[in-house]
Amino acid sequence: MTRPVRIGVIGAGSLGFHHARLLRGVPGVAFHGIYEANPERAGEVSRELEIQAHPTLDALLAEVDAVSIVVPTPLHHRVAMAALAQGKHILIEKPITVTLAEADELLELADRQGVLVQIGHIERFNRAVRAALPYVDHPLFIDSDRLAPFNPRGSDVAVVLDLMIHDIDLVLTLTGSPVTEVSAAGLPVLTPSIDIADARLRFASGAVATITSSRVSKDRMRKLRIFQRNGYLSLDLAAGTGEMYRLRGDVDLAMLARQAQPLEAFVERVPLEAPEGEPLKLELESFAAALRGEAPVSVTGRAGRDALAVALQIVADIERGSPLAALSARA
Repeated sequence: MTRPVRIGVIGAGSLGFHHARLLRGVPGVAFHGIYEANPERAGEVSRELEIQAHPTLDALLAEVDAVSIVVPTPLHHRVAMAALAQGKHILIEKPITVTLAEADELLELADRQGVLVQIGHIERFNRAVRAALPYVDHPLFIDSDRLAPFNPRGSDVAVVLDLMIHDIDLVLTLTGSPVTEVSAAGLPVLTPSIDIADARLRFASGAVATITSSRVSKDRMRKLRIFQRNGYLSLDLAAGTGEMYRLRGDVDLAMLARQAQPLEAFVERVPLEAPEGEPLKLELESFAAALRGEAPVSVTGRAGRDALAVALQIVADIERGSPLAALSARA
């Protein structure tokens, strides 16, 4: 597209507000407002951001080339299908849908309509992840922890689909390999769904990943550790920082075997650097660039479906092994 891309936002809750706020300033984008089903909330956001709030979903879709869909997960499929049916490109927040059948139907319609689908796996744009990617070389073991205090937003689905799916997408990206084995445990604590979960994934490449996610923790933590033959990467996703530790090139391994040495004598620390950037803004800019034909879609609908497939395998394994979790899932 040579003219500015006309984009709107569907859903103006906490995250949708920030989609609208940032889209107003993305180069090459003509922002065309929001549709929010709650009229009171629509009015609040419209006044605060000084943007148009459309009275109906169809009214917004009539004005745009693409939409950012930021509604509760159970509504993803219905809203996305409505947009795709009218030939609109979509950025849809993670997870892509609730079920694989919904995801497949959505992607099939997008293919028929010839439109782009991008999934909002925002951690791809985290500064620490962007800095680490050039150093990632066939990981053998990945360890991920994502812990957070309880927040009602997102609690309509299991923590696996709410929080863990971020890390599922990251390990799939880092390994570049399909999952061959899943083992998981978890249970509900504050909601009828699974609130804390731990999963062990084995990949076709031989890599192994362990992922822990909780939305009932006292403190926040978002850390990722990547072990590979040439070193170890430690990422703090909350701070957007990271570092790599690798064996120094001038180490005398024979001497090291004969006598203990301080760590710095045989390991060098490499700070991981990447340009500053608000992850959500970078995500929205990447979507606009893909719509203009300047770059490929950064997180494809297929990648979103792959992450969902693994997430659902984890949930199923938890339910098979935990009578409490299974009972809650059926309630």
